[in-house]
Amino acid sequence: MVDDGGGDTTDGGRRARPATDGGDVRAATAGGRVQPATDEGRGGPPVTGAGQGAGPRQAWAGLPWLVRSAVLWSACLVVVVAGLYLVGKIAVLLAPLAIALAATLFLTALLDPVLLLLRRLRLPAALAAGLTVLFLLGILVGVGVVVWNLTASQFSELSQELDQGLQRTRDFVTSTLPVTDDQLDKLIRQTRDGLGGAPDPVGGARTAAEVAGSVLLSLVLLFFLLKDGRSMWHWVLRRTTGPNRDVAAEAGRVGWRTLGAYSRGTMIIAAIDALGIGLALVLLRVPLALPLALITFLGGFVPIIGATVAGAVAVLVALAAKGPTVALLTLAAVVAVQQVEGNLLEPLVMKRQVQLHPAVVLVAVTAGTLIAGIAGAFVSVPITAVAYRVIDTVQRHRQAAARPPAPA
Repeated sequence: MVDDGGGDTTDGGRRARPATDGGDVRAATAGGRVQPATDEGRGGPPVTGAGQGAGPRQAWAGLPWLVRSAVLWSACLVVVVAGLYLVGKIAVLLAPLAIALAATLFLTALLDPVLLLLRRLRLPAALAAGLTVLFLLGILVGVGVVVWNLTASQFSELSQELDQGLQRTRDFVTSTLPVTDDQLDKLIRQTRDGLGGAPDPVGGARTAAEVAGSVLLSLVLLFFLLKDGRSMWHWVLRRTTGPNRDVAAEAGRVGWRTLGAYSRGTMIIAAIDALGIGLALVLLRVPLALPLALITFLGGFVPIIGATVAGAVAVLVALAAKGPTVALLTLAAVVAVQQVEGNLLEPLVMKRQVQLHPAVVLVAVTAGTLIAGIAGAFVSVPITAVAYRVIDTVQRHRQAAARPPAPA
């Protein structure tokens, strides 16, 4: 190699780095690694290459394992939360479509046993699906007409009783606690503003139109899912290959069974709650027992929060109509029915298909309410239950595939 005046060459043909003005001389070893020499010009310590050669990998490896684990888990949590937030925002923007799809899946899982019964009678798929939809419409219309005829004249009275109960509660709070009327009015006004403020006639008309469109779309989608749902799922499975096909098939079966168990179990539990609380109201001679039982039935589809709100309405009506003693007895009856539901009915009816801790249910309902209001509260728990069962199934398949085969 020709030397251009920058320095000497080593024995291996590599040109040594020229010395700097400060006298930083690096000697080459036999293996070609450069060792630092002392900075004799400045009288400082030996110059090492740790600071110059250390990169992101070396810095990451130098962190304690607890810090690395916290960083990784935090990053995964941020990605998951961001993804869920994005999905929720898209669902809110497409609220009518999202509500229609959720209601369709819920009703399809609920009516699937009826469809299978008709199919066992060797009816064509289209006829069986149409009869199932007509069966649903007959039940809804029949129950709606009966409930309307029995309770339509009582809802105005229910509003008056609620107002009286709220006024008695207000008087009790202001006379017992250090809270003035102005402070209580301010708190109520802030709560009303947080829940959406005063009703808007234009917004109400738009909401009614969206609800009507969602109902019609749900009925059409329900017919097609009942008729061709299984063939659609088989088409999806045929697009997967290898071991992923078995995992997807098993996860789909588990998720569908979970949704069916949740929908049918929720319907049964809500009906039993309404019957129990309605019977207690009749025995205590609380007026408007049938409308309150209907509110309890509808509230049963929102776990924890729905039952609490329905029970609070029943207690307020009892307080306004019969006084504090009957209100306390009504509260005891509501708590007793809910305890029987949570400790006996729910494990017995839903069995092991829906395994969610009450804290998870409460967080899911709250998140769904904040994202999509009442509709989000209805669909948050079944979505969480199905997602949990699907993820658990996929994880068990991965663990089974990673386990070494048993010796022959």
